[in-house]
Amino acid sequence: MDTRTEKNKKIQTELENETRKEHIKYIVKLFIKLTLIIIICFFSFFFYSKYSSTKGLITKEERIKSVKIPTSFSGIKLIQFSDLYYGELITLDEVKNLVNTINLRKPDLIVFTGNLIDPNYKISTKEQEKLIKELQKLTSTIGKYAVSGVNDDNKFSTILAQSNFIILDNSYDLVYNNDNNPILMVGLSSLLQEKRDIEKSYNYFQQEAHNSNIYTITLMSETDGLDEILNAYNTDLVLAGNSLNGQIRIPPFQGIIRKEGSKKYKNAYYKVKDTQIYVSSGIGSPDAGFRLFVRPSINFFRLTTKNN
Repeated sequence: MDTRTEKNKKIQTELENETRKEHIKYIVKLFIKLTLIIIICFFSFFFYSKYSSTKGLITKEERIKSVKIPTSFSGIKLIQFSDLYYGELITLDEVKNLVNTINLRKPDLIVFTGNLIDPNYKISTKEQEKLIKELQKLTSTIGKYAVSGVNDDNKFSTILAQSNFIILDNSYDLVYNNDNNPILMVGLSSLLQEKRDIEKSYNYFQQEAHNSNIYTITLMSETDGLDEILNAYNTDLVLAGNSLNGQIRIPPFQGIIRKEGSKKYKNAYYKVKDTQIYVSSGIGSPDAGFRLFVRPSINFFRLTTKNN
């Protein structure tokens, strides 16, 4: 027969076992809840960064002042867009919204700095025609210019040429507005396609009658090699793309992804001596990739003559 002490021990043991079971149940429930929260957060992050993050186009507005800007260009509005990556994520509806957003600002100059179609997307002839029809609606009082990116092929040239863009790969154009004092628009082909010809692009400065003080805008997709260009040639404003501003920006880490061709100049703005450099965050994302806290955007510049 159990003594009172033995009975108390049994009761105590049973209570401890019950408490242990309840604790284990609590831990299991907590683990399941945390696992579900992590799964929900992961899929929320996935769908946001893959789908929602390419929506909500914003406009970044900047004023560019220089004594070198001719008075005929003072007040000119220039819009840059880049890295459209038309395809899986960027549909014709997004392109229509982009065109409307740009046209609402009544630009005088429009420039595109590379990567028109998602490299893994096979665009049909019918889609291509629709894309051309939309891009033809982009209106400017002076002109539309473009340079190619690493993912651009013959379709890029066909689509943009038929959309009334002047393709400036490894070439330049003297841009006039109402008088005989132009600005110089220089275009560099893709560095990663190994087609870039810097000397040919800046051939204007080799001409006997060139103006060494002309206001110069350089268009490029990838910015690697830019330091060498700035050391060799005059350029006042560089408009570039490709980097998507690092694609993922989580403070304090800024621009986590360093894309090939855009290792150094990947953020939105730099100034090197007297040259201002603006790198577009782009519209889409290659290979249906991720964006996080990098909104799709266009750059809207107002050129202003600065008094000496």
